[in-house]
Amino acid sequence: MGGHRAGAIRDPQRPERLLRAEHDSLLPILRRAAEPAFDRPTACPGWSVRDVLAHCSAALTAVVTGRLHAFTPELNEIDVAQRRAWPLPRLLSELAGGYLTAGPVIAEAGGRLDPIGLGEWVHGGDVRAALGEPLAYESDGFDDACILLAELTRRRNVPPVEVSLPGRTLRLGAAGPGRPAATLRTSPGTMMKIFAGRPAERADYKLAGATTEELRVFS
Repeated sequence: MGGHRAGAIRDPQRPERLLRAEHDSLLPILRRAAEPAFDRPTACPGWSVRDVLAHCSAALTAVVTGRLHAFTPELNEIDVAQRRAWPLPRLLSELAGGYLTAGPVIAEAGGRLDPIGLGEWVHGGDVRAALGEPLAYESDGFDDACILLAELTRRRNVPPVEVSLPGRTLRLGAAGPGRPAATLRTSPGTMMKIFAGRPAERADYKLAGATTEELRVFS
C-alpha cells in the first residue's frame, strides 16, 4: 500500500476478514482474562471493557437481525445497559457469533455497513489496550483496517493527509482543490488512535497542516 491511495476498489470480503481476525485473536484473550479485568476502564469515556464488548456485540447482532439504529451515544448506551446483567459467558457467546455471522451481511450491503467492521476492529484495540495487550491498535487485520479507514476518511470528507509509517506511506482523506495535504508521521497504532479519536501521546506523532480533531472519523 506504500505511496498510493488504498481502497479505491471495494472488496466485499474485507470487513468479514476483519471480523474473523477479531474472532480468532481477541476472543482467546478475553477467555483467559480474569473476570475483574472486564471492569477496567477503556479509552471510551465511561465504558469498561465489558461495556465496550457489549456495544460491539449489540452492533453485530443488529447487523445480523436487520435492526440497525443510528448508533448515537444514547442508543448505544441503551444497548450496553441491556447487557449489563448478562453473565459474562452469555455476552462472549453473542459476540463470538456476531463476529462470524455479521460479515456476510456486511458484504452484501454494498459498502454501507463497512464502517461497522472497522469500528469493531478499533474497539478491539480499545479492549486490548485496557487489558495491557501489546500492539493494541495494530493487531491482526491491520492492512484491511487501513483500507477501510481510507474509504471512510473519503466518505467523511476528512482533509487530505499523507501518513508516513515505518516502511510505507498512506494517502488518506478526501482530495480536493484549495487545501494541500496535511502530513502525519507516526507509528501504525498511533495513526489508528488519531483517526479513531482515541487519546494519543503528543510525543508519538508529528502532524502538520491539520488538527487531530479534523482527522477523527468516529464520534
